[in-house]
Amino acid sequence: MTNNSIKRAMGLLFTSLYAGTAQSAYELNLQQPETPIAQQIYDLHTLILLVCVFIFCVVFGVMFYAIFKHRKSLGHQAAQFHENTTIEIIWTIIPFFILVGMAYPATKTVLAMKNTSNPDMTIKVTGYQWKWKYDYLDEGVSFFSMLATTQDQIYGRAPRDEHYLLEVDKPLVVPTGKRVRVLITADDVIHSWWVPAFGVKQDAIVGFIRDSWFEVEKPGIYRGQCAE
Repeated sequence: MTNNSIKRAMGLLFTSLYAGTAQSAYELNLQQPETPIAQQIYDLHTLILLVCVFIFCVVFGVMFYAIFKHRKSLGHQAAQFHENTTIEIIWTIIPFFILVGMAYPATKTVLAMKNTSNPDMTIKVTGYQWKWKYDYLDEGVSFFSMLATTQDQIYGRAPRDEHYLLEVDKPLVVPTGKRVRVLITADDVIHSWWVPAFGVKQDAIVGFIRDSWFEVEKPGIYRGQCAE
């Protein structure tokens, strides 16, 4: 395993004030959303997917119908639509309204993701090559969070559990029902702070401070990792 692959899997662990049971399973969809923003992202993803499936069914349904019902073996002649103004207007107007209908909820979700105002608490997150540093700015508390997976598991000398490369020695603890703002930066190279269940994925760049937010509604253990 390369250093880069280990870094990518560097775990960061979130818990609320009360730990719950973590679940890990192979899924074909997004993780179960656990914050309002994550729920909006999940709903937007589902909506856009349904629109794409509808367009796929309509386009290919009409295409296959036309191919089958108007095939040359039945004596049909190819129709000519060259410079047909009506058809050109139709196939321009319909996609326009589809895109507008998709852009509205997408823009609404993006604006909500970027609105980090009025937080109940602020935490600074600094990415290092093999660890994360967390600073609770309002409480004056700071610590490093490092990967807790054993070297025996990494090199295949011990069994790997379902949370392989996702456990850390010191998890970040936040209260439920509070709006938490995170200020994200890096100390060495570019990182990406990602917690799928929270709908948070923000690049950590040296010399820049990016921000995001989340609000945990249900106590539990929520795992993430560096995605850069």
